[in-house]
Amino acid sequence: MKSIATLLAAAFVLALAGCNTVQGVGQDIQKGGQVLEDAAKKK
Repeated sequence: MKSIATLLAAAFVLALAGCNTVQGVGQDIQKGGQVLEDAAKKK
């Protein structure tokens, strides 16, 4: 029973880390798109 709880806790931590990573990548892409959009508006 203890090993199952440990595995579930580890899976939960990995899932949270994965979500944060995907969210960070999404924010980076959004910022890159904003820079391109701003550059296009200046021309």
